Amino acid sequence: MPLSPKQTRALLDQLAHLPSRKLGQNFLIDGNIVRKSIELADLDAHSHVIEIGPGLGTLTRAILHTGATVWAVERDPTLTEYMRVQLLPEQPRLHLIEGDCLDHPRAQCPPEHTAAAFKIVANLPYAISTPWMEAILSGPLPQRMVLMLQKETAARYVAGHGNKAFGAISIFLQSAYRVHSQHLVSAHCFHPVPKVDSVLLRLDLRADPVHFTRAARTCVRGMFTRRRKQLSTLCKQESHADVHQWFNSLLAVGINPSIRPEALALKYWQTLATCMRDMKQNI
Repeated sequence: MPLSPKQTRALLDQLAHLPSRKLGQNFLIDGNIVRKSIELADLDAHSHVIEIGPGLGTLTRAILHTGATVWAVERDPTLTEYMRVQLLPEQPRLHLIEGDCLDHPRAQCPPEHTAAAFKIVANLPYAISTPWMEAILSGPLPQRMVLMLQKETAARYVAGHGNKAFGAISIFLQSAYRVHSQHLVSAHCFHPVPKVDSVLLRLDLRADPVHFTRAARTCVRGMFTRRRKQLSTLCKQESHADVHQWFNSLLAVGINPSIRPEALALKYWQTLATCMRDMKQNI
């Protein structure tokens, strides 16, 4: 059973642990949301699951109850020690490391598992959600992700072109994943109560995910840092010949050169990924 609000507060008091705003420590205290996360993840005894920031193990226990194996990374030493004492001795399917998820985005899950179909189920802190996601999208890719995100972050992940929230992370993520579902989660489902609501998001790997190389990601991010400029200006300022070739291909299909990055449809950004990858292979 998930930890109740009373149990969560009691455990934090017992550990003399004050939730860290810097680490985004808002502990899930709603059992219905925990169960919904597990339902969306669709886990069984053959599943290998990566969890980021297990905290007091509320979600971890629910994942383990399905028979799945968990690979978790926790940055907070107090919470890591609690998990080591309370869960590890009785849970041989739990593998826990102490560290930063930006250094260990897949929680040191072995290559034999990340090469197969693995999943990620996590309550992501706001500050690291986008850089962590970019690390995940560099591959290998999980088959499915069920993520608890602050509402603003989720909006950037799922935004379509023409939306002010549409940006580089929208492009990278949606080129690899299909948004299966999103569920609004009240701030009151957490302790302490954050200032904003959250979204529980399920993402399913596409049959033909488009991968952006590091150079392509750098290029796209650069354009969106100057998002008010016209695409023609942005491309002229790029030194990569493949970017110029990409821009000419857009003109050939009737794209207005004065268009701004956020107005350009996803499919055209994906052709940039293909163009830069093909150019690299031909060098």
